[in-house]
Amino acid sequence: MRHAALALSLAALPLLAGQPLSYADGATKLAGYVAHPTAAKGRVPGVVVIHQWMGLTDHERKVSDDLAKLGYVALAADIYGEGVHPANTGEAGKLAGSYKGDRALYRRRIAVAIDALKAQKGVDGSRIAVIGFCFGGTGAIEAARGGLPVKAVVSFHGGLDVPAGFTPGPITAKVLVCHGADDPWVPAKDVAAFQDEMRQVKADYVFVAYANAVHAFTQKEAGNDNSKGAAYNKTAHRRSWQHMQDFFKENL
Repeated sequence: MRHAALALSLAALPLLAGQPLSYADGATKLAGYVAHPTAAKGRVPGVVVIHQWMGLTDHERKVSDDLAKLGYVALAADIYGEGVHPANTGEAGKLAGSYKGDRALYRRRIAVAIDALKAQKGVDGSRIAVIGFCFGGTGAIEAARGGLPVKAVVSFHGGLDVPAGFTPGPITAKVLVCHGADDPWVPAKDVAAFQDEMRQVKADYVFVAYANAVHAFTQKEAGNDNSKGAAYNKTAHRRSWQHMQDFFKENL
Protein backbone atom coordinates (compact mmCIF):
# COMPACT_ATOMS: atom_id res chain seq x y z
CA MET A 1 0.00 0.00 0.00
CA ARG A 2 2.03 2.95 -1.30
CA HIS A 3 -0.25 5.80 -2.15
CA ALA A 4 -1.52 8.75 -0.16
CA ALA A 5 -5.06 7.91 -1.22
CA LEU A 6 -5.02 5.17 1.39
CA ALA A 7 -5.02 7.63 4.29
CA LEU A 8 -8.38 6.97 5.88
CA SER A 9 -11.15 9.56 6.03
CA LEU A 10 -12.69 9.05 9.45
CA ALA A 11 -15.56 11.44 8.85
CA ALA A 12 -16.89 9.27 6.04
CA LEU A 13 -17.32 6.25 8.30
CA PRO A 14 -20.45 5.52 10.36
CA LEU A 15 -20.78 5.67 14.13
CA LEU A 16 -19.16 2.75 15.92
CA ALA A 17 -20.77 0.33 18.35
CA GLY A 18 -17.81 -1.29 20.11
CA GLN A 19 -15.43 0.08 22.71
CA PRO A 20 -11.71 0.70 23.23
CA LEU A 21 -9.65 -2.11 24.73
CA SER A 22 -6.28 -1.57 26.41
CA TYR A 23 -3.83 -4.46 26.53
CA ALA A 24 -0.04 -4.79 26.37
CA ASP A 25 2.98 -6.54 24.95
CA GLY A 26 5.28 -6.46 27.94
CA ALA A 27 5.96 -2.79 28.67
CA THR A 28 4.42 -1.65 25.38
CA LYS A 29 0.86 -0.41 25.79
CA LEU A 30 -1.53 -1.26 22.98
CA ALA A 31 -4.86 0.45 22.23
CA GLY A 32 -7.30 -1.87 20.47
CA TYR A 33 -11.03 -1.91 19.89
CA VAL A 34 -13.48 -4.72 20.65
CA ALA A 35 -16.99 -5.34 19.36
CA HIS A 36 -19.42 -7.93 20.76
CA PRO A 37 -22.52 -9.41 19.13
CA THR A 38 -25.71 -8.08 20.72
CA ALA A 39 -27.57 -11.37 21.00
CA ALA A 40 -25.01 -14.16 21.25
CA LYS A 41 -26.06 -17.44 22.85
CA GLY A 42 -23.21 -19.26 24.52
CA ARG A 43 -19.59 -18.89 23.46
CA VAL A 44 -18.89 -17.67 19.94
CA PRO A 45 -15.80 -17.56 17.71
CA GLY A 46 -13.45 -14.60 17.94
CA VAL A 47 -11.72 -12.68 15.15
CA VAL A 48 -8.60 -10.53 15.40
CA VAL A 49 -8.56 -7.73 12.80
CA ILE A 50 -5.12 -6.40 11.84
CA HIS A 51 -4.85 -2.90 10.42
CA GLN A 52 -3.24 -1.62 7.24
CA TRP A 53 -0.01 0.37 7.31
CA MET A 54 -1.56 3.62 8.58
CA GLY A 55 -2.28 1.92 11.90
CA LEU A 56 -5.56 1.23 13.68
CA THR A 57 -8.29 3.49 12.31
CA ASP A 58 -12.06 3.56 12.07
CA HIS A 59 -11.80 1.35 8.99
CA GLU A 60 -10.76 -1.61 11.16
CA ARG A 61 -13.18 -0.62 13.92
CA LYS A 62 -16.02 -0.65 11.40
CA VAL A 63 -14.90 -4.08 10.16
CA SER A 64 -14.99 -5.29 13.78
CA ASP A 65 -18.53 -3.94 14.18
CA ASP A 66 -19.57 -5.72 10.99
CA LEU A 67 -18.10 -8.97 12.27
CA ALA A 68 -19.99 -8.54 15.53
CA LYS A 69 -23.21 -8.21 13.52
CA LEU A 70 -22.37 -11.60 12.01
CA GLY A 71 -22.11 -13.11 15.49
CA TYR A 72 -18.38 -12.93 16.22
CA VAL A 73 -16.47 -11.14 18.96
CA ALA A 74 -13.97 -9.02 17.05
CA LEU A 75 -10.84 -7.26 18.26
CA ALA A 76 -9.23 -4.63 16.06
CA ALA A 77 -5.62 -5.09 17.13
CA ASP A 78 -3.01 -2.39 17.65
CA ILE A 79 0.32 -3.54 16.24
CA TYR A 80 2.24 -0.26 16.50
CA GLY A 81 1.52 0.75 20.10
CA GLU A 82 -0.66 3.24 21.92
CA GLY A 83 -0.37 6.71 20.43
CA VAL A 84 1.74 5.59 17.47
CA HIS A 85 0.07 6.92 14.32
CA PRO A 86 2.02 7.54 11.08
CA ALA A 87 1.58 11.12 9.90
CA ASN A 88 1.85 10.19 6.23
CA THR A 89 2.45 7.30 3.90
CA GLY A 90 6.21 7.78 4.09
CA GLU A 91 6.19 7.23 7.84
CA ALA A 92 3.72 4.39 7.42
CA GLY A 93 5.99 2.62 4.97
CA LYS A 94 8.96 2.81 7.34
CA LEU A 95 6.93 1.67 10.33
CA ALA A 96 5.22 -1.21 8.54
CA GLY A 97 8.57 -2.17 7.04
CA SER A 98 10.14 -2.45 10.48
CA TYR A 99 7.58 -5.10 11.44
CA LYS A 100 7.82 -6.90 8.12
CA GLY A 101 11.57 -6.99 8.71
CA ASP A 102 11.10 -8.43 12.20
CA ARG A 103 8.54 -11.18 11.77
CA ALA A 104 9.12 -12.46 15.32
CA LEU A 105 8.01 -9.11 16.76
CA TYR A 106 5.08 -8.93 14.36
CA ARG A 107 3.92 -12.42 15.35
CA ARG A 108 4.26 -11.56 19.04
CA ARG A 109 2.04 -8.49 18.65
CA ILE A 110 -0.55 -10.69 16.96
CA ALA A 111 -0.21 -13.33 19.69
CA VAL A 112 -0.92 -10.84 22.49
CA ALA A 113 -3.97 -9.61 20.55
CA ILE A 114 -5.20 -13.21 20.37
CA ASP A 115 -4.72 -13.53 24.12
CA ALA A 116 -6.63 -10.29 24.71
CA LEU A 117 -9.45 -11.54 22.51
CA LYS A 118 -9.62 -14.90 24.29
CA ALA A 119 -9.98 -13.05 27.58
CA GLN A 120 -13.18 -11.38 26.38
CA LYS A 121 -16.49 -12.58 27.78
CA GLY A 122 -18.28 -15.03 25.54
CA VAL A 123 -15.33 -15.95 23.31
CA ASP A 124 -14.71 -19.59 22.45
CA GLY A 125 -10.92 -19.69 22.64
CA SER A 126 -10.79 -22.82 20.51
CA ARG A 127 -12.36 -20.97 17.55
CA ILE A 128 -10.16 -17.99 16.74
CA ALA A 129 -9.45 -16.42 13.36
CA VAL A 130 -7.16 -13.61 12.22
CA ILE A 131 -7.90 -11.33 9.29
CA GLY A 132 -5.97 -8.36 7.98
CA PHE A 133 -5.79 -5.71 5.29
CA CYS A 134 -2.66 -4.86 3.28
CA PHE A 135 0.08 -4.81 5.97
CA GLY A 136 -2.44 -6.62 8.15
CA GLY A 137 -2.99 -9.22 5.46
CA THR A 138 0.69 -10.04 5.72
CA GLY A 139 0.15 -10.37 9.47
CA ALA A 140 -2.73 -12.80 9.03
CA ILE A 141 -0.47 -15.05 6.98
CA GLU A 142 2.27 -14.69 9.60
CA ALA A 143 -0.18 -15.91 12.23
CA ALA A 144 -0.53 -19.12 10.21
CA ARG A 145 3.18 -19.40 9.46
CA GLY A 146 4.03 -18.85 13.12
CA GLY A 147 1.73 -21.58 14.35
CA LEU A 148 -0.32 -19.21 16.47
CA PRO A 149 -3.43 -20.77 18.08
CA VAL A 150 -5.89 -19.92 15.32
CA LYS A 151 -8.14 -22.07 13.16
CA ALA A 152 -8.37 -19.77 10.17
CA VAL A 153 -6.70 -16.71 8.67
CA VAL A 154 -7.83 -14.35 5.89
CA SER A 155 -5.58 -11.94 4.01
CA PHE A 156 -7.26 -9.10 2.11
CA HIS A 157 -4.86 -7.62 -0.48
CA GLY A 158 -1.93 -8.49 1.79
CA GLY A 159 1.74 -8.81 0.96
CA LEU A 160 2.84 -12.38 0.27
CA ASP A 161 6.62 -11.93 0.40
CA VAL A 162 8.86 -13.47 3.03
CA PRO A 163 12.20 -12.29 4.46
CA ALA A 164 15.50 -13.67 3.22
CA GLY A 165 16.42 -16.97 4.79
CA PHE A 166 12.83 -17.94 5.54
CA THR A 167 12.28 -21.69 5.90
CA PRO A 168 8.68 -22.86 5.41
CA GLY A 169 7.23 -24.85 8.28
CA PRO A 170 3.97 -26.66 9.06
CA ILE A 171 0.75 -24.67 8.77
CA THR A 172 -2.30 -26.03 10.55
CA ALA A 173 -4.61 -23.02 10.23
CA LYS A 174 -6.87 -22.84 7.19
CA VAL A 175 -5.77 -20.01 4.89
CA LEU A 176 -7.82 -17.75 2.61
CA VAL A 177 -6.05 -15.17 0.44
CA CYS A 178 -8.23 -12.52 -1.23
CA HIS A 179 -5.99 -10.95 -3.85
CA GLY A 180 -6.38 -8.25 -6.47
CA ALA A 181 -5.54 -9.85 -9.82
CA ASP A 182 -3.97 -6.59 -11.03
CA ASP A 183 -2.23 -5.61 -7.76
CA PRO A 184 1.10 -4.02 -8.79
CA TRP A 185 2.49 -4.15 -5.25
CA VAL A 186 2.28 -7.95 -5.07
CA PRO A 187 4.22 -9.19 -8.10
CA ALA A 188 3.57 -12.51 -9.80
CA LYS A 189 6.79 -13.94 -8.39
CA ASP A 190 5.49 -13.38 -4.84
CA VAL A 191 2.20 -15.05 -5.71
CA ALA A 192 4.01 -18.04 -7.22
CA ALA A 193 6.41 -18.32 -4.27
CA PHE A 194 3.55 -18.16 -1.79
CA GLN A 195 1.59 -20.86 -3.59
CA ASP A 196 4.71 -23.03 -3.79
CA GLU A 197 5.16 -22.56 -0.03
CA MET A 198 1.58 -23.63 0.64
CA ARG A 199 2.02 -26.73 -1.51
CA GLN A 200 5.35 -27.56 0.10
CA VAL A 201 3.92 -27.54 3.63
CA LYS A 202 0.65 -29.13 2.47
CA ALA A 203 -1.42 -26.25 3.84
CA ASP A 204 -5.19 -26.17 3.37
CA TYR A 205 -5.45 -22.89 1.51
CA VAL A 206 -7.74 -21.02 -0.87
CA PHE A 207 -6.38 -18.34 -3.19
CA VAL A 208 -8.89 -16.05 -4.92
CA ALA A 209 -7.83 -13.40 -7.43
CA TYR A 210 -10.43 -10.75 -8.25
CA ALA A 211 -10.53 -9.42 -11.80
CA ASN A 212 -9.81 -5.71 -12.37
CA ALA A 213 -8.85 -5.27 -8.71
CA VAL A 214 -5.62 -3.65 -7.54
CA HIS A 215 -4.25 -3.04 -4.05
CA ALA A 216 -6.57 -1.91 -1.24
CA PHE A 217 -9.70 -3.02 -3.09
CA THR A 218 -11.75 -3.21 0.15
CA GLN A 219 -11.03 0.39 1.15
CA LYS A 220 -13.27 3.15 -0.19
CA GLU A 221 -10.72 5.69 1.01
CA ALA A 222 -8.34 4.48 -1.72
CA GLY A 223 -10.40 6.14 -4.44
CA ASN A 224 -11.30 4.52 -7.76
CA ASP A 225 -8.28 5.10 -10.01
CA ASN A 226 -6.64 1.73 -10.69
CA SER A 227 -3.70 3.45 -12.38
CA LYS A 228 -2.50 4.59 -8.96
CA GLY A 229 -2.00 0.96 -7.93
CA ALA A 230 -4.44 1.16 -5.03
CA ALA A 231 -8.17 1.65 -5.52
CA TYR A 232 -11.53 0.54 -4.17
CA ASN A 233 -13.39 -2.12 -6.12
CA LYS A 234 -16.99 -2.58 -5.01
CA THR A 235 -17.41 -5.99 -6.64
CA ALA A 236 -14.16 -7.41 -5.26
CA HIS A 237 -15.01 -6.00 -1.84
CA ARG A 238 -18.43 -7.63 -1.82
CA ARG A 239 -17.18 -10.94 -3.13
CA SER A 240 -14.22 -11.14 -0.76
CA TRP A 241 -16.41 -10.36 2.28
CA GLN A 242 -18.78 -13.14 1.24
CA HIS A 243 -15.88 -15.51 0.64
CA MET A 244 -14.65 -14.76 4.17
CA GLN A 245 -18.09 -15.51 5.63
CA ASP A 246 -18.32 -18.83 3.80
CA PHE A 247 -14.77 -19.67 4.87
CA PHE A 248 -15.59 -18.95 8.51
CA LYS A 249 -18.78 -21.01 8.41
CA GLU A 250 -16.76 -23.97 7.20
CA ASN A 251 -13.77 -23.59 9.51
CA LEU A 252 -15.00 -21.93 12.71
